[in-house]
Amino acid sequence: MTSPVTYPILFFVFTLVGLWISAQAGAFIGRRRRSVEAAEHRDLDVIVAASLTLLGLIIGFTFSMAVARYDQRKNYEEEEANAIGTEYLRAGLLPAADAARARKLLTSYLDQRILFYTTDDEKHVDHMNATTSRMQSELWSAVEAPATLRPTPTVALAVSGMNDVINRQGYTQAAYWNRIPIAAWRLMELIAIFCNVLVGFNAQKAEARAVKFFVLPLLVAISFLLISDLDAPHGGVIRVHPQNLESLASSLRGQ
Repeated sequence: MTSPVTYPILFFVFTLVGLWISAQAGAFIGRRRRSVEAAEHRDLDVIVAASLTLLGLIIGFTFSMAVARYDQRKNYEEEEANAIGTEYLRAGLLPAADAARARKLLTSYLDQRILFYTTDDEKHVDHMNATTSRMQSELWSAVEAPATLRPTPTVALAVSGMNDVINRQGYTQAAYWNRIPIAAWRLMELIAIFCNVLVGFNAQKAEARAVKFFVLPLLVAISFLLISDLDAPHGGVIRVHPQNLESLASSLRGQ
């Protein structure tokens, strides 16, 4: 099932509306209560401050998780480019006909990997993964046959390099699947809803309620938008650009 945070803009809109309604509900409950005493109001201030502090800490920790995952995806893109470039050179250790076939397959595989990073449609990812798996089988067969016929140390280098190419794609795919758990999102949303209810309940003046109803839900929604954007590899604006793979592709075309 597609995660609701796969599309950050829609997630932002729903979050903003939901938090605004939560603050309105808190204010409605507060208006139905009788006037609170000064001591009770001070206690509510402490509870609201503590709740908002907790929400801020949780948002900060979640943001750190999203940034770490984004950096991991960037590192694996660089490693993929290095592995493919190295294997392109090592393919020259194979017999001439096998080397030409392996290099042609690597060039096509490189274009497929660039497409994986640049696509913005989650529905096409499964199809691209199937195509990538098929191309990996062809790449492996390109080095398996000469390695079986001529099991020399130089041919073994080409086989080892192809193994690295395939492994790096697996690491990248695992990093793209490593998202912030849905349960964590739900808990964070629940805490944000309670915080907005408390803010609405504790607001004393209509003018103050109007400002808080807009500012707090907006700030929290923007924070959620940034986190979900970092955590959505294909659906967000902040994505890993395959600059290393594109640079490698440009270099190979120049050759």
